[in-house]
Amino acid sequence: MKKLTILLLSGLLLTGAGCSDYLDEDTTGLLYGPNVLSTQDGLESALTGAYKGLANQWTYGFLHPSANAAVLGADDVTTHPASNKADWREFDQFNVSTTNQRSNAVYNGCYKAIQGANNVINNYQKTVGTKATIDIIVGEAHFIRAFSYYWLTRFWGNIPLIMAGEYSDDLLTVKKSTPQEIYDLIVADLKVAETNLPNAKRDPGRPNKGSAKAFLADVYLTMAGWPLKQTDKYDLAAVKAKEVIDNAATYGFELLPTFAAVFENDPASSGTKEAVFQISGYLGGSGTANATYGNTTMPGEEGGWDDMFAELNFFRDFPAGPRKDATFRTEFGLGATKIPWQNSLTKHPYYQKWYIKGNIVTSSISLPSVMMRYPHVLTIYAEAKARGTGGPDQAAYDALNKVRLRGRAAGTKALAPADGLTAAQFADEVVQERAWEFACERTRWFDLVRLERVEEANAKKSADDLQPIKPIVKANYWFPLPYTDTSINPNLNQ
Repeated sequence: MKKLTILLLSGLLLTGAGCSDYLDEDTTGLLYGPNVLSTQDGLESALTGAYKGLANQWTYGFLHPSANAAVLGADDVTTHPASNKADWREFDQFNVSTTNQRSNAVYNGCYKAIQGANNVINNYQKTVGTKATIDIIVGEAHFIRAFSYYWLTRFWGNIPLIMAGEYSDDLLTVKKSTPQEIYDLIVADLKVAETNLPNAKRDPGRPNKGSAKAFLADVYLTMAGWPLKQTDKYDLAAVKAKEVIDNAATYGFELLPTFAAVFENDPASSGTKEAVFQISGYLGGSGTANATYGNTTMPGEEGGWDDMFAELNFFRDFPAGPRKDATFRTEFGLGATKIPWQNSLTKHPYYQKWYIKGNIVTSSISLPSVMMRYPHVLTIYAEAKARGTGGPDQAAYDALNKVRLRGRAAGTKALAPADGLTAAQFADEVVQERAWEFACERTRWFDLVRLERVEEANAKKSADDLQPIKPIVKANYWFPLPYTDTSINPNLNQ
């Protein structure tokens, strides 16, 4: 088993997978060495292995609601106070254990993707084939590695930095790296991806040049906040986001005319032009269907699992308009008779965003997990410009208004410099608009963390929502590393 797994090499123990299952399911991710990777097909196969780390329906990655559970410490989503939701409640109550299966699924998936990406990055120079295609494969590998480390360091902070694609005994004594060291690699990887990737995606589930620029902008925005607090990065974030905005048509990105169209969630669709980067699901593929839609976000009255639903004050304060109508489900029932959310078993509104067209009750669907939407880029620019040199310009107001006016009620006035907002007030408007726009999309938690507002947001929760079981401190911004890794490597406890 050790010879075949990498990365703290206990990750599979969490999933209960045996060696034979691992070999049967994931051999493409383990192809490494000069013989296999000397061909372009072999290099592509190793890249496929990297993507697999991000896309396994139940075990690891993002084709299930584990990442949604891990961000319940924010103020937009909560879970059932009883039932079998203990792993979910740990996040909402700031009591995350080292054996939590939800966060550990993200951890294992990201490191699995990193392994596959390392295989490509460490061996592509020996590959014989078409240089242009090899460059794209390498660019995607760097993007996947950056994406994976970005999620890891935001959730766990100090983490192992693994650059190898093959097992060695040294991996059993690896030490943790600081967020600065991790971010240095993330930025370097995204710059390679930005250079190597084409303007057009090879398919909807892959990144392009615009995807790399957009994530680089988001990374800079995060680096400007907690824990690094490198405020000079705000200017870099604004510049990079503006490059995406100015070339959105070239990269195939656009803001859809209506918010409802973004979440039509038609299984026949492969995604929308708002998807800057998505992880595609495939119904009928081995472990590649998406379990984030359907059951997980539906109430028991509709045959759902009651995993996640809206926090009460967040729903109450949400501005009326087409976005609120398309974001929440407030009446339930599979038949003609509907009950209002106030009379439901949980007495909470649910998220319409994760319903499948036709209200299909299932946990396996072909819809993608969209990891960044184009309006995210618009709000990055608006906030970064406000917090950076010179404050918000007209372009920052325009970017915010595009998102704001699409979502709010008809007749809503556009914000303008003449309104007299200070730069800080404008930035706060952007952050709040992001909360409404990306509700239940794994975004709000990271905004609260980088701005050090986790405590404030949780203090404003309704008494009828789950509460932290102890005072929140900065240590609660990060999760403890999985026990399966710390138990075999004492260096990870330091």
